[in-house]
Amino acid sequence: MNTQDKTKVCVIGAGAIGGYLGVRLANSGAQVSVLARGQTLQAIKTHGWILEDGQQRLVAQVQASADAAALGPQDIIILSVKTHALQDIAGMVPELCHANTVVIPAINGIPWWFTQGLDNGELPTQLNALDPGGIIADAIDASRIVGCVVYPSCYSPQPGVSHHSSGNRLVFGEISRHAEQANQKRLDRVIALFNDAGLAAEKTSAIRSAVWEKLLGNACFNPVSMLTGSQTDLMIDDPAIYALFVALMQEVVAVGAALGIKVSVTPQQRLAVTRKLGGVKTSMLQDTEAGRPVEIEAILGAFVELATGLHIATPIAGTIYALARMRARTFGLLKQ
Repeated sequence: MNTQDKTKVCVIGAGAIGGYLGVRLANSGAQVSVLARGQTLQAIKTHGWILEDGQQRLVAQVQASADAAALGPQDIIILSVKTHALQDIAGMVPELCHANTVVIPAINGIPWWFTQGLDNGELPTQLNALDPGGIIADAIDASRIVGCVVYPSCYSPQPGVSHHSSGNRLVFGEISRHAEQANQKRLDRVIALFNDAGLAAEKTSAIRSAVWEKLLGNACFNPVSMLTGSQTDLMIDDPAIYALFVALMQEVVAVGAALGIKVSVTPQQRLAVTRKLGGVKTSMLQDTEAGRPVEIEAILGAFVELATGLHIATPIAGTIYALARMRARTFGLLKQ
């Protein structure tokens, strides 16, 4: 990263999370640019990049373009597109890189890099549900990646505008289990940058465990909300759905244990945390209602693939995945 100048940050994807992070970083002094297209690109060029956050309405004037080459090399690249769009944008990343560029995938579900570097011969280095053909892995050097788990709840009410509903926690970690000291220093710089932007950034030495803890809830709430059209409070308060969630979370815990991942909360504790948030409309339900492709593969398909590779039966996850995937296909919400 630059030490003499402002940190140059490019956000690829100007949706809800991209806007939240990009506007915050720009307002804290980072030199932010954004790769966007269509109405979103035009809105940012015309009105600035807008974040509605509580009583605040922040506007950032950033360089916005549909052409990666026009933005030049960056210190940090934030990938904030939907997971099913990663293969489409991966080829843009090398054009934005210099020798020390850091790539931060701020994405939902299990990331494409998850099995890279795992000492388990039963698992492929790339999951077909996430990166068929290895297009993303070929375009983005794994040594550049700093893993990220995103907890803020945001939505985009109109192009070029993000609305922050709740939460500001971000968890960062090196994806290599043998990260060098130099990588730890770059991780510290990343965390400092996001904390300076008013975000609750924290470091972990076990980024896959952090991914798994978020998956514990996402694997339940997202696909079942898509199938039922219900917000989280209604689902948790239904005794039959509650029991289904507990059983599904137990499958997630079992597969995690086979990967050497220990989850720090029980299913009941995880459900209680989400219930306190009230009536949350999951991202998958929002996408379903808007007629947008859903992230079923990253949130549940990759989990089922991992379980299969480990020879662990996950009948509940497999059933919900099959139903949710068919619903997505029937209504044209499954990107092929």
